[in-house]
Amino acid sequence: MTSELPGSPVLKVEGVSLAFGGVRALSKVSLEAAEGTITAIIGPNGAGKTSLFNAISGFYRPAEGRILFEGRDISRLRPPARAKLGLARTFQNIALFRGMTVLDNIKLGRHAHLRTNVLDALFYWGRAQREELALRQEIEERIIDFLEIQHIRRAPVGALPYGLQKRVELARALAMRPKILMLDEPVAGMNREETEDMARFILDVKEEWGVTILMVEHDMGMVMDISDHVIVLNFGQVIAQGRPAEVQRDPAVVSAYLGSGDVGELSRRLHARQAA
Repeated sequence: MTSELPGSPVLKVEGVSLAFGGVRALSKVSLEAAEGTITAIIGPNGAGKTSLFNAISGFYRPAEGRILFEGRDISRLRPPARAKLGLARTFQNIALFRGMTVLDNIKLGRHAHLRTNVLDALFYWGRAQREELALRQEIEERIIDFLEIQHIRRAPVGALPYGLQKRVELARALAMRPKILMLDEPVAGMNREETEDMARFILDVKEEWGVTILMVEHDMGMVMDISDHVIVLNFGQVIAQGRPAEVQRDPAVVSAYLGSGDVGELSRRLHARQAA
């Protein structure tokens, strides 16, 4: 099943395959993420979702196929070069510097765009000082206020509860000024209130910041609520894609999750999760 994308694609994955020894993680995966939308990638455990994310962000190099960002082939670019183009991501396991403050962790997200040279940074004058002051102002006035974390900006990350650490990781990704924001399980391990807050922030990033979002997530209720387009992976292959309601009714998707073709059962599970 396929469905027309709601806008022009900013990211294209064309026939990407990836293998680790004799294990084929991805097999000729093709997909598109339309500009200004939320595209969710879902599938059972081991379907290849994180492997696909790692290929897009440059941590893995595909055995075949290519990845296009704004029409440019970025398949051979290293992760820092992709970040500089506007590709930012968060991780399934929080990847923050726990001994540093919230503000310092967020500032690290701008590293790829800084123009300061070693001499400027060494003496902290001129351009280095101006960049630092402008960066801090932007982070404090825009990102920290936006994510409602003013009260913890000077706190060490390691002392924060899990839900706030996930929010700080999102803030660091936003500091990269992304064109595409890749979120790897943004609400994993969160309670209902934290999940609702994160879903609201993700929608606001799309609508107020104009950022295209590519998201891997297991919370099917949230996926169906906020996504514009859903892509389903199973055993490293795309088995369905389309609007959330279309994907939810697809027998191949139901079979992948439940081992049967009972569409009603998947629907009941989704509604039960949303009402919980």
